[in-house]
Amino acid sequence: MLRSSVKYSVRRVQCAAKGSLSLSVATPASIKVACRSIQTFAGSSGITSYLIRPSIVSSHTSRPNFLSSQLFARGKATVIKVPEMAESITEGTLASFSKNVGDYVAQDELLATIETDKIDVEVNAPVGGIVTELLANPGEDVSVGQDLAKIEPGEAPEAPRITSPFGKFSRGEEKIKMNRMRKRIAERLKEAQNSAASLTTFNEVDMSSVMEMRKLYKDEFIKKTGIKMGFMGPFSKACTLAAKDYPAVGAAIENNDTMVYRDYMDISIAVSTPKGLVTPVIRNAESLSVLDIEAEIVKLSHKARDGKLSLEDLAGGTFTISNGGIFGSLYGTPIINSPQTAVLGLHGIKQRPVTVNGNIESRPMMYIALTYDHRMLDGREAVSFLRTVKELMEDPRKMLLM
Repeated sequence: MLRSSVKYSVRRVQCAAKGSLSLSVATPASIKVACRSIQTFAGSSGITSYLIRPSIVSSHTSRPNFLSSQLFARGKATVIKVPEMAESITEGTLASFSKNVGDYVAQDELLATIETDKIDVEVNAPVGGIVTELLANPGEDVSVGQDLAKIEPGEAPEAPRITSPFGKFSRGEEKIKMNRMRKRIAERLKEAQNSAASLTTFNEVDMSSVMEMRKLYKDEFIKKTGIKMGFMGPFSKACTLAAKDYPAVGAAIENNDTMVYRDYMDISIAVSTPKGLVTPVIRNAESLSVLDIEAEIVKLSHKARDGKLSLEDLAGGTFTISNGGIFGSLYGTPIINSPQTAVLGLHGIKQRPVTVNGNIESRPMMYIALTYDHRMLDGREAVSFLRTVKELMEDPRKMLLM
């Protein structure tokens, strides 16, 4: 519950006597009585017009209070509703309110955040005013069109003084409920683990040629795209070319009895964000150049980290590439992004001694791993696909011939 101490001050506009009147009431039920008292006094003192200004100081618990302020009874309340989020989404989980009852909210300022399976939807205030009611609790599921809050006309109050007590060191535990996105990620990963016959095959790539190509055309690439060339672009292109010979890599099983083969390749790129892993999709990657793919990867990665991905950016995908090397991973087994058939895991580049034409040389080497669904992809095909990717990366000129 919420208890509010509401202080009203009457500011004189035309008054025979100087000064102002103030009174305090404990609950909104006293507002009507208080206003009558003010009007009576005002009439006897010669006040012809007056303005009531509120200053509300509240102590809250985590449960919002369904308290309707009558402070602006003459104004028209605006009801804030759950907005339409996407054609396929009809509900979400109310993550939080950024304002409490009695707080001032500016027009277009964030009022609430709603979590869906893949993205967070921000609900902004269409008008400025005082929040008079919160009509849902954080953690509850809310549907499109459901009432969230009420806003009535009002002005921003003066900023209160804030003091910070000195806190001594302590140790403890904090329990945080999983957000909707994290819960959905957990469900999908467990679903993939339970449904697919997962198997992983490994190989290693000599990155010398790709690194030399990147160094040689660095300035030209930046001039044309405005970004630096990474390794995800060449790997993505190599995968689309290798998939021409092994199309089952980008296929899927439908209804447990139908195999769906595609003549296109939409590559999902795994991106880590503060709220969890997301996999935005590069559409028709087979028709894009390495430069185009790299530019699209950078654009989607920035949108993901800024929380601006749309559902269209995340929908679909026929094959996934996950680059754990940027976090320092040396070796690992990626997990399939269901309902896809395979995922390629990239790892860190390390200088290692290798044999080249009978001589031992230090080369920049990367381990790569392909996890695949053995129901759809045989071991021979999986190993051959990964070997083709390796060969294309070790001699990027071959990509021009395929």
